[in-house]
Amino acid sequence: MLGKLARQHDPNVLVGFDHADDAGVYQIASDAALVQTVDFFTPIVDDPYTFGQIAAANSLSDIYAMGARPLTALAMVCYPEKGDLEILERILAGGLSKMMEAGCTIIGGHSIRDDETKFGYSVTGTVNPTRVLKNGGAKPGDRLVLTKALGTGVISTAIKKGVAKQSWIDGAVASMATLNKTAAEIVTRVHSSGTNHVGTGALARPAERSSAPNDRIHALTDITGFGLIGHLREMLLASDDVSAELHASQIPLLGGAIDCVHAGYIPGGLNANREFAECVVGYKEKISDEMKALLFDPQTSGGLLVAVAENRALELTEELNSAGVNAAEIGEVLPKAKPLISIIT
Repeated sequence: MLGKLARQHDPNVLVGFDHADDAGVYQIASDAALVQTVDFFTPIVDDPYTFGQIAAANSLSDIYAMGARPLTALAMVCYPEKGDLEILERILAGGLSKMMEAGCTIIGGHSIRDDETKFGYSVTGTVNPTRVLKNGGAKPGDRLVLTKALGTGVISTAIKKGVAKQSWIDGAVASMATLNKTAAEIVTRVHSSGTNHVGTGALARPAERSSAPNDRIHALTDITGFGLIGHLREMLLASDDVSAELHASQIPLLGGAIDCVHAGYIPGGLNANREFAECVVGYKEKISDEMKALLFDPQTSGGLLVAVAENRALELTEELNSAGVNAAEIGEVLPKAKPLISIIT
């Protein structure tokens, strides 16, 4: 639908909606760009404070996925006219706690009456234009590193049905409420250590518009509603002449995720993701039906997916793990081939 609209041409737009990237990036000075994103959704857990935390972490994630630092946020609230205001206060308090943890200042917002509760934020961040990490740019030989386990979609479905075990709930909530802040800081530090170019966009001086090929991080995105396969597909299509191979046994899963799929607690988004994207997937070895499903599981506040140069992959993974981030190397980028994404054990 967006493709049918008139296009605006602004040379300071470094990343726009036509890139299918995680956030928009707009250059405002030779050394500064704004990063903007928006996200909100209906409650996925019963506790209002926890819901607020998850909504905030999810909204912040796209800023981190661009290699940026969040600055300000505007809250968006849809709430029943006769709803309990104490519950709304707890939602807002939960969101505020995560924004404070992120060092992001809430400066306002907007609310409307709605029979169905919805909550989230519009977040603005900042980044040096030379340090923007896009979802495109992966190169053959890169290793793919994932920073959170999969399974929040199927576990959330089990929660809604009232059948989730407490251990599943605890694990999923802890993952969804965890900011990608630490992971992003480590990723951007590794990226910056290999970047020596300056200036992009219309505001850069002409002599600053060249780039060196020695960046350590070549592409970055976060895993959210389209699932691992959907977001990896976007990364590969945004890159030049590449495909990927994933090792199913190396992909981290939340406790209870396999059980949920086996029991049939499948969210509608998973089926939609699979119907859309499984056409680019080839299963080179025998993969369990449960694992196949989880590759398409829509994630809420999921982890970062990093395409990192082979010679820095182990260093990145070890540094992430040492900082308490549950990161794992799950595959590699290959020269362009069919299928676009191959799954092996």
